[in-house]
Amino acid sequence: MLFNPKQTCDFSMGDMATYLQCFWGLFLSLSLCFIQSESTSHVYVVYLGRSQFHDPLVTSKSHIQLLSNVLSSEEEAKQSMLYSYKHGFSGFSAKLNSTQATTLANTKGVISVFRSKVLKLHTTRSWDFLGLTLYSGEVTPLQLTYGDDVVVGVFDTGIWPESESFKEEPGLGPIPSSWKGKCVKGEDFEPQMDCNRKLIGARYYLQGFEQEFGSLNTSGNPEYRSARDFLGHGTHTASTAVGSMVKNASFLDFALGTARGGAPRARLAVYKVCWGKNLDGNCAEADILAAFDDALHDGVNIISASFGSDPPLTPFFSSSADIGSFHAMQLGVSSVFSAGNAGPDPSLVGNVAPWTISVAASSIDRVFPTEIVIDSNFSVMGESLITKEINGRLVSAFSYFADGACLMENWNKRVAKRKIILCFSNRGPVPSAGIAQAAVLAASGLGLIFVEPPTMQIADVDIIPTVRVDVGQGNKIQIYIAQSSQNPVVKILPSKTVIGKSPAPVVASFSSRGPSPISPDILKPDVTAPGVTILAAWPAKTSPTLLPFDDRRVNWNFQSGTSMSCPHVSGVVALLKSAHPDWSPAAIRSALMTTAYTRDNTFDSILAGGSREVSDPFDNGAGHIHPSKAMDPGLVYDMKTRDYIIFLCNIGYNKNQINMLVLPSPGTDTSCSHVHQTNSNINYPSITVSNLRSTMTIKRTVRNVGRKTTAIYFVSIVKPHGVEVLIWPRILIFSCFKEELSYFVTLKPLKKSQGRYDFGEIVWSDGFHKVRSPLVVLVNNSNDDDDDDPSVFASNTTAASSSI
Repeated sequence: MLFNPKQTCDFSMGDMATYLQCFWGLFLSLSLCFIQSESTSHVYVVYLGRSQFHDPLVTSKSHIQLLSNVLSSEEEAKQSMLYSYKHGFSGFSAKLNSTQATTLANTKGVISVFRSKVLKLHTTRSWDFLGLTLYSGEVTPLQLTYGDDVVVGVFDTGIWPESESFKEEPGLGPIPSSWKGKCVKGEDFEPQMDCNRKLIGARYYLQGFEQEFGSLNTSGNPEYRSARDFLGHGTHTASTAVGSMVKNASFLDFALGTARGGAPRARLAVYKVCWGKNLDGNCAEADILAAFDDALHDGVNIISASFGSDPPLTPFFSSSADIGSFHAMQLGVSSVFSAGNAGPDPSLVGNVAPWTISVAASSIDRVFPTEIVIDSNFSVMGESLITKEINGRLVSAFSYFADGACLMENWNKRVAKRKIILCFSNRGPVPSAGIAQAAVLAASGLGLIFVEPPTMQIADVDIIPTVRVDVGQGNKIQIYIAQSSQNPVVKILPSKTVIGKSPAPVVASFSSRGPSPISPDILKPDVTAPGVTILAAWPAKTSPTLLPFDDRRVNWNFQSGTSMSCPHVSGVVALLKSAHPDWSPAAIRSALMTTAYTRDNTFDSILAGGSREVSDPFDNGAGHIHPSKAMDPGLVYDMKTRDYIIFLCNIGYNKNQINMLVLPSPGTDTSCSHVHQTNSNINYPSITVSNLRSTMTIKRTVRNVGRKTTAIYFVSIVKPHGVEVLIWPRILIFSCFKEELSYFVTLKPLKKSQGRYDFGEIVWSDGFHKVRSPLVVLVNNSNDDDDDDPSVFASNTTAASSSI
């Protein structure tokens, strides 16, 4: 037992013995606390940058030697180490106490040491909505033309290999010769039976998870000690990205049609890094880095990862996703991440590294209208996935829950048998329909009518019949109940599938918004893609709600989240990589961003869910992806090694550290300039200036990748409010001798402002291509005493012109 000064120290006694007793007791207590905290071990990641050795065995041996410096022997170091990262980059994860971790962090040659955190998952018609239609009259549709030679690595909860989504497409050729991966045997997973020319890799990583949560319990906690998927999330995302064509796919006859991934002919490699604990997906960073290390060695071309953490975000090289994707980028591998589900509040976007693609979520034009008929007097329409007619009595939540809040703790223990309960999300408040469903289920209710603000209704797979209606309709129903002498009779008719609903897309209310909390001069998210009520493959032995009392079993399931929008982009990236194998990850991201659109199917501006306002680049990045246009973007903004070096300098790395991070290339300057260069000058496809105090000039370089080597592009500008924009030159003339050209953007504040972002765009066009870049500016000069000297704008313009 530790010393308690409150119990022992009675200073009112005033004698020296008491003071000494208190002093030594307090000293002993603090010493014991220090020893206890020092001896507590956790999993830490020790990151060393790029691999300095070409031999993985030598790299691993150097890790053991480094670790043994803070432990008693090499044998203890081997026992402490979880993983040695030795292929795509150099580092290791090990069990350490805080003193050992600090000692390693201060060791020469170590980039960073950080605690292995647990990341969370960011939990069909969508491809037709994106314009990738199978039956458009083309002999070989885009999705079936490309992808055979591309491998997509999906980091998730594993795979249900028996799903038809992972069968071999007709005419699928042999596995690419560059592939060095494998399928690993495990519980209920036999590589000879479960892998084929479609599913060519399957690995699983458990050590980090088990160090955090204890040994995997597969009896009380349904899971498989293998790459096999129980939670369903990984099966869903993998089939969305690269699933084979499957006819007559549906969820209980909803959304009936031909299901397929974005790149149905692409190969799939699964890396199970997320594990179920209390039906929630948990992904340990030590395991994630091990998957990155293997995937880069195996030969994947794209990495798709639908997990992350919400702000506060850690520094870039204290994050497994940022480290792994940085080295992937250097090897020409694109990494696609979900932006997060923390919307609609601003600045909660995750996965914001400038070498990745961060994807927001938006709706498609498919809805599931459900009619509610009350006393045969009137009806309202909501959204649901109800398969058969339901009849009962309609009651207000006030009859069964204190303050009318449908929360478990507010239930008054009255039984609501045969009752359909009307619940308002703002009473309590009730954060989600799922929480209200649990409360109504506890009360033995028959069903739920859940009232949410407009633009928030998303049909979902429910544990009890639930219809979502907007506040106006909910208010009408509440008034009718109050005016009725007895509980009204209510009939809920089976839901329908309706295609062509407008407006669509709408940015999902849950989708995390920018600006980036740690690099505000880099626009994140980059783009948006379908992520609302997406139908995809599902494990045949897992209920659609995951709940043990749900005895339904399906092969297809609906899910919503940026977890679903991320693999949509991954599938398109696979097509782009197959069609343009020489394009870098930056060029591919540029093609997606500059061809994205910002108008919905009514030709009006895309709306932001959670409000009735027009979306902006912090909601949807450059806009909604347009796969067929991304195939031929005209111009691309590529990023050279120097761009990344500028970024690394700006976040505090010196030349020696950068040399440890960046692969050596002839003529590359790895030094940091003594003059600060803003991140706005990095050759990103969007332009973001988060602190415009006076006139500044930004440079961008574009490369002609169009079919014609000779092309002339003219610029048009939409200026952000209160900002003068000048572009020089205004015409770009490309030829076989000049496929890459630069232009300069000079920005001058014309207003006094602080804390307000304004939005515009720059569009280069040759009459066929439109290469669009969002322009995001925060004028921050309201505290400045003097206005800009107008001559400054003129002199900057001259400087830009003369430098050309």
